[in-house]
Amino acid sequence: MRVQGGARLSGELWVSGAKNSALAALVAAALGQEPVVLEGVPIVADVAVMVELLRALGVRVRVLARGEVEVDGRGLCSHEAPYELVRRMRASFYVSGLLLGALGRAVVPLPGGCALGSRPVDFHLKGFEQLGAQIEIQHGSMFAQAPPEGLRGAVVHLSRPSVGATIQLMMASCRARGATVIENAALEPEVVDVANLLNTMGARIRGAGTPVVHVQGVDELRGTRYRIIPDRIEAGTWLVAAAATGGEVSVKGALAEHLQLPLMK
Repeated sequence: MRVQGGARLSGELWVSGAKNSALAALVAAALGQEPVVLEGVPIVADVAVMVELLRALGVRVRVLARGEVEVDGRGLCSHEAPYELVRRMRASFYVSGLLLGALGRAVVPLPGGCALGSRPVDFHLKGFEQLGAQIEIQHGSMFAQAPPEGLRGAVVHLSRPSVGATIQLMMASCRARGATVIENAALEPEVVDVANLLNTMGARIRGAGTPVVHVQGVDELRGTRYRIIPDRIEAGTWLVAAAATGGEVSVKGALAEHLQLPLMK
């Protein structure tokens, strides 16, 4: 890729849906006992991998229109995630919470990291254990088994705020028995977005976006239609590029409340 600088950027564009939110939302939607339609899903390679992974687990996924995807989790039947798909994207580990919450059992290869380097999932594993699951690591994969009566609510304290672990534990605990409290939870908009999706499906989650998230387990989750939040990273990139070139760019669909710090700067 070669870029010739010095050109002033101008014009307008629509920001895509948030990739990091969409990846988790696709998995969360599969927890429902009815189809869920997600709007604003970005057309990127990672989303294609997640769709392929969900289909390999028995979930029915249909692309209805550009950016609109229907997820029907009623066909979920396999508790074992294929290595060749999980290794391609770290976010694939989200299916652990789906499988434990819906099937009570999960065999998922541990993610090897990404371009940013290795990212351990210790917080996810410790959280699962506190919800009652038995965890073993064998041959680079996580083998997780919930008790016969299913996962149970618990107080889970994260050693540091983690977006992935917070979302993972919300998904797993929304089908658990009793109440779960996630302490030192991540505050990012993607956490709030997934919580809002699950709540529209019938989950009982409060406190998302604060350091303490409360989840009351429910017996089942229904279908819904939900729009993914806009991608704050993409929106911020366009705004910074416009400022750096002395240009004037209008980014449509962005949420200013998700961009407070870069806008202030």
